Amino acid sequence: MSTDPTRTGGAEWSRAELLARIVTESQRHYADYSLFNQAMADHVGLHPTDMQCVALLDMEPGPVSTGDIARLTGLTSGSATRLVDRMVKAGIVQRHADPNDRRRSLVSLSPEARERIGAAWDTPGRAFGAVLESYSDAELTVIADYLHRAAEVGRAQAKRLTSGEPG
Repeated sequence: MSTDPTRTGGAEWSRAELLARIVTESQRHYADYSLFNQAMADHVGLHPTDMQCVALLDMEPGPVSTGDIARLTGLTSGSATRLVDRMVKAGIVQRHADPNDRRRSLVSLSPEARERIGAAWDTPGRAFGAVLESYSDAELTVIADYLHRAAEVGRAQAKRLTSGEPG
């Protein structure tokens, strides 16, 4: 079975072929995105885990606790604390006092890091955006739904695997 997106002779994909192609392309996407994440991290002078944390912090509506960072990244609380310490020292994140609990601090991206990393994302962002521009609104709705639902499954399976729950 071919996963070639350019079918010759106008042949339709069977459902089984489409499902197999999606699995293959998902695996390829994951591997290629891992390479891209490493290249971007190298480009901006960060560790790939730090880069992933930056991306996650950028999506949050406001500052988050170190415990939230542990939950978002899958790190232990100790590893998340070391990650935050390293990123504070590098000027990537800032600590803020939690207005609701004096014993803990919250973390957010520093304005300088947001600007520097945002500038690094400019060209790749346009390239990824150009790919999305080629889809109709209906297709984009399906893509967004798939990505959302696949991410939910991924989080649930990660939780299952790390907790030792049986398959």
